[in-house]
Amino acid sequence: MTASPDPKAANQMWGGRFASGPDAIMQAINASIGFDQRLYAQDIAGSRAHAAMLAATGILGDSDAQAIGEGLLTVLSEIETGAFQFKVELEDIHLNVESRLTEIIGDPGKRLHTGRSRNDQVAVDFRLWVRDQCDQAIAGITGLMRAFVAQADVGADWVMPGFTHLQTAQPVTWGHHMLAYVEMLARDRSRFEDARARMNECPLGAAALAGTSFPIDRHMTAKALGFDRPTANSLDSVSDRDFALEFLAASSICAMHLSRFAEELVIWSSAQFRFVRLSDRWTTGSSIMPQKKNPDAAELLRAKLGRILGATVALFTIMKGLALTYSKDMQEDKEQVFDAADSLMLGLAAMTGMVGDMTANREVLEASAASGFSTATDLADWLVKTLNLPFREAHHVTGTLVALAEKKGCDLPDLMISEMTTVHPGITQDVYSVLGVQNSVRSRLSYGGTAPARVREQVARWQAALG
Repeated sequence: MTASPDPKAANQMWGGRFASGPDAIMQAINASIGFDQRLYAQDIAGSRAHAAMLAATGILGDSDAQAIGEGLLTVLSEIETGAFQFKVELEDIHLNVESRLTEIIGDPGKRLHTGRSRNDQVAVDFRLWVRDQCDQAIAGITGLMRAFVAQADVGADWVMPGFTHLQTAQPVTWGHHMLAYVEMLARDRSRFEDARARMNECPLGAAALAGTSFPIDRHMTAKALGFDRPTANSLDSVSDRDFALEFLAASSICAMHLSRFAEELVIWSSAQFRFVRLSDRWTTGSSIMPQKKNPDAAELLRAKLGRILGATVALFTIMKGLALTYSKDMQEDKEQVFDAADSLMLGLAAMTGMVGDMTANREVLEASAASGFSTATDLADWLVKTLNLPFREAHHVTGTLVALAEKKGCDLPDLMISEMTTVHPGITQDVYSVLGVQNSVRSRLSYGGTAPARVREQVARWQAALG
């Protein structure tokens, strides 16, 4: 809960230089506690590590450090139980925590800020929070990958149309299509893993921008907070938001992949396609049309990408014009990242549920795979391999046969051999062995191809990799 402003409190926290409190509008634009209170756990963890380091280096007495450590746990408990009163006049999570700590333990609380600044404090808090979000994204993506692999395992040999330009191109297998998203998500996961590894340096101890004259041990605080090392340049430490930008970039690409499959679910679940059935858990009805079963979850996921992309562009726009080091503009970084992270995690959870629940209509998929002359490429390949025609000539012969079948209102396998030989006399009965959709997909044995044998190999590989 947020209390009414008290100008004196703000003046006491940072204000020897100022004779009066800020204007109410200035206070409203300056305060960030309305959103950065989400960093409370990271802020308290950073402060406890900082206090322990100050004691270990002799900068702070052991009794003061112990009081600070215990007092911070009390503050943490108050926040988690909802008893903590956040104050707008204290601007941010850092001053709110420090002020309450001082109320609880007295003067030792005032010593906590020795050797640091709010600049490095927010840098470490935010980095810790984003690192946690990377871990959550990695876990969420892994769960979704498992759901797609399970679908691929069930339908490794189910035939469906493969599309280009949203028109039937060649037959593929359901399992192969599902595994395409596993590959996309694997890249997404690796991007979050790479971003996490790159951001795992600790800015705490860079102070305002130049470091500090106190004999602090930055390696100690870095280790205590799970970082690989401290950052190497104090100017960069307090002005860097690359870690947040990388998280947003990875989130945008991942959300784009979710949006692509969401689009397919919208199309596939329509009465015109009937490729899949979505469960009642992920659909809604119409207020006026009782027959409707709308894929609203998929549609909302498709839209969530806009929020995440918007956050990415917003933070790039904030950062692009800032000279070193810290500027108040950077306070606008967190809401964008918070919203994007929330949208991504919700999207991953919802998509995992939809993929796990959806049921593919095998008969409709196979019937659709056979439409639109989907085995024309197989016919052209047969002409090359069997009659030794140049591919361009084979392409022309096949196109002529497609036109003939279209004129007759039938598919390629329905043409009689006598009709085919009028286009090319070398065509024999053996051509029918490649014209069925099942024969087509079985023949695509190149590595990464759609043949059921290859799909099962990839399913086994991913099952082993994902555990």
